[in-house]
Amino acid sequence: MSKTLVIREIGRQSYEKILSQMKHFTNVRSESTADEIWILEHHPVFTQGQAGNSDYILASGDIPVVQSDRGGHVTFHGHGQITAYTLIDLKRANSKIFGLIDIIENSVIETMALWTVEGHTKKASRGVFCESGKKIASIGLRVRKGYTYHGVNFNIDMDMSPWSRINACGLGLEMTQLKSETYIDVQFSEVQTSFREILTKNLGYNNHTDKIALTEIEHKDDDSFR
Repeated sequence: MSKTLVIREIGRQSYEKILSQMKHFTNVRSESTADEIWILEHHPVFTQGQAGNSDYILASGDIPVVQSDRGGHVTFHGHGQITAYTLIDLKRANSKIFGLIDIIENSVIETMALWTVEGHTKKASRGVFCESGKKIASIGLRVRKGYTYHGVNFNIDMDMSPWSRINACGLGLEMTQLKSETYIDVQFSEVQTSFREILTKNLGYNNHTDKIALTEIEHKDDDSFR
């Protein structure tokens, strides 16, 4: 059966705005709603997941801290990081949540390989790691009514200094980015295009529609969403 995907590449966005729109989209969608992937960068922000521990924020300084309803602990979002939010109907995808996470992780690893960087996963912690032991991509999802939202953050070419202000993911490890791990020139747009194509293929979509604007789902935050 044909599966159609809507892809939105929406540039640099505030975290709180996109979180509100993801929640609304998930709350009002139905079995006939096409799945979507939103690809973007966030303005600098620290976000706390549902397992968040305030002790993991060492010195937020001038970077805001936002409480999120995704899984995981604290992480950093900023320019030069690919964020891909996967708004997926798990039943239609014939997948469990951990199967979807595996696909996302493997798509990051496959993309890294194009820049000759080897990536791997760890059973004890979701995300993608380099051979150095440093973490390059973080994953946090939530499921509501069988629909997923949130997604993956893949560090490409960013200011890494804010990572020193937190205990990233509560793991006490060092974060890295693709630019620091390869000798090949890294162009953010090229990596984003490659990752988008690989993720779409690995999720099993055989056609897609490109859209940019989120105007059709812009709204005031829905207080009924829990």
